[in-house]
Amino acid sequence: MSHLEEFRMYVRNWLEENAPKSIRGLARDPNMAYWGGKKSPLPFPEAKEWLEIMAAKGWTVPFWPKEYGGGGLTKEENKIFNEEMARLELPPPLVGFGITMIGPTILQYGTEEQKKKFIGEIVRGEVRWCQGYSEPNAGSDLANIQTKAVEDGDDYIVNGQKIWTSYGDLADWMFMLVRTDTTVKKQAGITFLLVDMSTPGIEVRPIKLISGSSPFCEVFFTDVRVPKKNVLGRVNGGWEVAKALLGHERSMIAMTFGGRTTTKTKENPLEAAAKKYIGLQDGKVAHPVIRDRMAQNQMDETCFLLTVQRNDDNVKAGHRPGPESSIFKIYGTELNQRRMELMLSIMGPECLGWEGEGFDADELDVCRVWLRSRGNTLEGGTSEIQLNIIAKQVLGLPDR
Repeated sequence: MSHLEEFRMYVRNWLEENAPKSIRGLARDPNMAYWGGKKSPLPFPEAKEWLEIMAAKGWTVPFWPKEYGGGGLTKEENKIFNEEMARLELPPPLVGFGITMIGPTILQYGTEEQKKKFIGEIVRGEVRWCQGYSEPNAGSDLANIQTKAVEDGDDYIVNGQKIWTSYGDLADWMFMLVRTDTTVKKQAGITFLLVDMSTPGIEVRPIKLISGSSPFCEVFFTDVRVPKKNVLGRVNGGWEVAKALLGHERSMIAMTFGGRTTTKTKENPLEAAAKKYIGLQDGKVAHPVIRDRMAQNQMDETCFLLTVQRNDDNVKAGHRPGPESSIFKIYGTELNQRRMELMLSIMGPECLGWEGEGFDADELDVCRVWLRSRGNTLEGGTSEIQLNIIAKQVLGLPDR
């Protein structure tokens, strides 16, 4: 028996013995993901127990280094681990920006002290992170940030505002960009800070969207004291760190919105809706145009996921995500918008209900998800910004 075959049997037996029977099958529901930290609600009763079991094993982030609390698995071992998790339909023990965004960036740029503190806390699900990049006048033009950090002894004093901060009201820590030098060009005067959200002077205000709810917040900083030891990378070198993190973010956004909607045990929502609202004829969706659009969606989804998987394999092999992540961000978010427009065509007026009689809960939920999808191509950098990045940094085209 080969090493990988032995490892598969080990993982299978360990999960059979340690995963609570009650959580098997929960992976079918994407809402069963636990974000950790001190403020996140439990998506299911055993979420904290499941997190602690997996964290003790290093399997909340199984491919991170063992010395910081990860599992230390190779790319091949991690693939087997994911397959065995899927076999039992177990929900991930932990999700969030700590794993997908700031964690990999700390591993790349952090000091040994920062890695030991922050990576361990992320792996154990002790803190939840949010991102402080965008500002009222610095969204697409990220280098135009105005939030200032002024030296004061061993600290920086931070004043300013961030906006569109996802889950800022539930986060324990923020990774943010601040301006530490106003005498140089915009990109050269930016520093990357790690900030405890419980620090005096921080105020968080949720923002409500057209969909009726929102993960977004605006965050205000008034004389907030941040230790200098919480600088990630170099002082005035935050732009380099920010760009590295954006690669992780755009890949994460792409998978969040462009990922497959079907599992082995869950029917494709488009197919289920087509059967219900259009009906079948000779075993096929009765409307030929809708049938053609559904087939195109499945092909687009499959090609996208295979391409992202190839990139993920490169990242796990040690290659850092670069400007090519902008391609994934554009395609994944636009794919989700096309998917929701197709759902609208299938359901017709039944997916336009907001409340009241005449609509079931699933129909009302589809309406809100469709409205929410309109923002996909704006958040995390607009599609126009991504196209500029691709033109300049991937294709090498001149500015004019």
